[in-house]
Amino acid sequence: MVGYILRRAFGTIPVILLISLLVFMLLQAAPGDPADILINDEATAADVAAARARWGLDQPVFLQYWNFLTAALTLDFGTSFRYAMPVTDLIAERFPATLELAFFATVFALLIGVPLGLAAGARPNSWIDNLGSLGGFFGISMPNFWLAIMLILLVSGELNLLPSSGRHTWGIDVEPITGFRVFDSLIQGQFAAAWDAFLYVIMPAFVLGINMTGILMRITRSSILEVMSEDYIMTARAKGLSGRTILWRHALRNAMVTVVTIVGLEFGALLSGSIIVETVFSWPGIGQLLLSGLGARDYPLITGVVLVYTTLFIVVNLVVDLLYALTDPRIQLAR
Repeated sequence: MVGYILRRAFGTIPVILLISLLVFMLLQAAPGDPADILINDEATAADVAAARARWGLDQPVFLQYWNFLTAALTLDFGTSFRYAMPVTDLIAERFPATLELAFFATVFALLIGVPLGLAAGARPNSWIDNLGSLGGFFGISMPNFWLAIMLILLVSGELNLLPSSGRHTWGIDVEPITGFRVFDSLIQGQFAAAWDAFLYVIMPAFVLGINMTGILMRITRSSILEVMSEDYIMTARAKGLSGRTILWRHALRNAMVTVVTIVGLEFGALLSGSIIVETVFSWPGIGQLLLSGLGARDYPLITGVVLVYTTLFIVVNLVVDLLYALTDPRIQLAR
């Protein structure tokens, strides 16, 4: 197991290097100069030249990349042009919000998508199968930005049930421990603050997780249909086991390998795909940070955020591979 993890870790190094080089070169090729965008309109040519020298933009492109790469090895992504702060500090400040949003979106998708797909696969062509298929197609095809706007207009604007933006009510402060505001409030015994934070995360988590819910429902249904025709299921029925026992103890466990794969891939996609949802709901995550960096041509900030996304996606896929061995003992990672 340890050897497998080490091999995977070394195998990711060329991927990260290639992505960092690609992102850096694409940013350099994009039109616009950070100095022209960020410096005051009344600045002189000498002020612009001084800013470019301060940010290292007057150096050759490959030297800029080399300086960035050598610093990134120590988790130093440089200083943001726009915020005048270390990029690592900015990401560390915003990343827990994005991770919390992706976590609740995944929990929502699992609680809805897997049971619905399980019920649909156990009773094909029934009313619950038709209802689940309709819900699955809705989740897969619904644009999240449109759904987010409609929910804000209906739930927040007309019904006034949930907050439409932000992460918590102004004035309700919680000492950050893990960065997960709901969890931090609970472990400190501030249940009112935990409920307040939960109300703020409901709508963005629902919008972010609706696509994953539809995919999980369809994949679980297909896996259950395939598993239910296996010989060991017929043997279990011949032994007199109840349909519920067969479904939950035998069919679902053998269908979980596919489900775990989808959850891992979609969780990584949630982290990087939360940019639009964070923007619509004014959620203070790294998605908003990335957009502000793109608008200002903030090269260190953009490259740092993209590398964090890439590393997280790789880590999530590694965790999924490890979960395979726990889900199906026949899988030997050492081989």
